[in-house]
Amino acid sequence: MASKDSVSAREDVLRRTPSVTLMGLRLDNLAEDEVVERIVSDASLGLGGWLANPNVDRLRQIVAQPALRQLVEGASLVVPDGMPLIWASRLQGTPLKARVPMSETIETLSAAAVLHGVGLFLLGGAPTTAERASRLLAGRYPGLRVSHLCPPLGFEHNDDAMAAICEALKDASPGVVFCAFGCPKEEHLMALLHERFPAVWFVSVGGTFSIVVGDTPKAAPWMRRTGLEWAHRLRLEPRRLFSRYIVHDAPFALRLLGWSALARFRRAAASTAAVPERRGA
Repeated sequence: MASKDSVSAREDVLRRTPSVTLMGLRLDNLAEDEVVERIVSDASLGLGGWLANPNVDRLRQIVAQPALRQLVEGASLVVPDGMPLIWASRLQGTPLKARVPMSETIETLSAAAVLHGVGLFLLGGAPTTAERASRLLAGRYPGLRVSHLCPPLGFEHNDDAMAAICEALKDASPGVVFCAFGCPKEEHLMALLHERFPAVWFVSVGGTFSIVVGDTPKAAPWMRRTGLEWAHRLRLEPRRLFSRYIVHDAPFALRLLGWSALARFRRAAASTAAVPERRGA
């Protein structure tokens, strides 16, 4: 268990974490290495939390669902996993440092976990995917302690299945759990499990396990840098993703950029209007 001094120090760090607000949602303004260091350092001290990582699709759902927004606002860390959020923050005049892509952060977290003696747990994903991903990560990072579990469909409505998840986490005693169920199931599960396992970090990773094992090829680096990763994914799974990316996410991305431009204009107008008042004071 963490000491009272450790808990107090961590709470002080959280209070001082820089942030940026997009469409009313607060995001922690941290680079990938800072996120990794926070998680593994906390986990090595027995200090838990949970991380949400909105991209355009998740932010769209968060904005549209007040209950989901309230849930995500209670996360220990909220970091951007999508270039449109970075562009919007720059357009707004409050730039985020960088996106924190879980398809890459899972690797740096695994390497850091070895150095800190922190165990990992891969929870969710398609059948057999978590098992294969855990084997690959263990091979890439010698000394990594990693376990896995893929619960059955509908587990969240089944008391026995939920009990099996809790039992597996107790047996493995990990410091970090990667949750791969998609939004909003991940967010609800992480919030629930964090209450039951307050010394563990729960991290949202979406479809990352499939990327780790190669079932879903990574986009080219230039596509990831320029925010075109969605086009790569759409090419791979057009039937499943067309409605999400083209019908829903593209209009929302334009709305996000417009909202950010308006927020910058309003802030500039307010600042200009305040200048005479200061001079006359």
